[in-house]
Amino acid sequence: MSDITIKDEQKIPPRDSSRSVQYDLFSRFVTNNEKDVSNTIHFWETIPKYFFTKDLMEKLRQPSGHADPFTWDFARGGIACKIVISPALIEQSNGSYKAFFPSVTEEIIEEALKKIISDQRQGFHDVKEIETWVFFTWKMLQKELKDKGKSRSIQEIKQAIAVLNECNLKYYENDKLIWRGAILQDLTTIGRDDYLEDTSRHHAARLPVYISHAINKHEIRQFNYRKYMGFKRPLARWIFKRLVHRYPQASMTEQYSFKYSDLKMESGLLQQKTEDKNRKKAVEAIEELVDRNVLFTWSAKDKKDKSNKIYDVVYTVYASSEFTKEQKAAHKRFDEAKTIAHENGLLIVDKSKTR
Repeated sequence: MSDITIKDEQKIPPRDSSRSVQYDLFSRFVTNNEKDVSNTIHFWETIPKYFFTKDLMEKLRQPSGHADPFTWDFARGGIACKIVISPALIEQSNGSYKAFFPSVTEEIIEEALKKIISDQRQGFHDVKEIETWVFFTWKMLQKELKDKGKSRSIQEIKQAIAVLNECNLKYYENDKLIWRGAILQDLTTIGRDDYLEDTSRHHAARLPVYISHAINKHEIRQFNYRKYMGFKRPLARWIFKRLVHRYPQASMTEQYSFKYSDLKMESGLLQQKTEDKNRKKAVEAIEELVDRNVLFTWSAKDKKDKSNKIYDVVYTVYASSEFTKEQKAAHKRFDEAKTIAHENGLLIVDKSKTR
């Protein structure tokens, strides 16, 4: 369960830069190429927020183009959770409005923005106020996406940013409202007189407070951002981040197992018409992890009831040598951060070792 009950409130972009040990640690990586790695934030990223099937989005739209909020039920650590997503209404060329839910483009743009804020020239983090801002231009985002093999047009980027800003999310635990807000808060076009240092910073947006909270507590983990962006399947990306957080002992001899039922309940990504098709989708995602050299090998064991009907599947995986090295680098980065935090009177805990 979340240890903070929060509601984001309207903010304005900061005028002055701010340095902190926490932000320095967020921006510090153990790698030979900083462009290839970023931070993953387990709590925030296990909330399902993105629609990955056009059919589902089209089904929710009314003939007018509008759509009602959509509710996803999922589980986290045995807690019944749900996310209610109200779509963004985006004006079309003919003057009408059409409903859009966050989808693949929005997912990868959020990831790119989290990478951009690790460059302290493009971000701002206030420890006391628990707020984090990212500064960007359309071309900056376009260049970042192109570099990671996810090219998008400026128009596609503009619309995705609007969707990230205008969709409203409500997150519940055991039917109690815990948080409400947008994936990108307080989107602002900065006037020339308000540029902080660099006149290329045309836009500012505040990230959800869960991300800021994670930066403060160093509840983050280094991962291969370039590889993540290269996955074709959203479920492969989701499983990859699960492995980053929950398979810290990754090796070719140390196994990790997870259930199909957990994938379905926690990811929100298995929404095919039949369980056979859902299980096939899970296998395709795992195979992509093998193809992309995250996993060395894997196996599956069907769980069947007395009528010989499959009610669950247990997947057992073994890490590739490449993923093992990446996890070791993430450990080293955390150990270094813990030392620096201790020297500055801060306390951080490696939660990956408790899962």
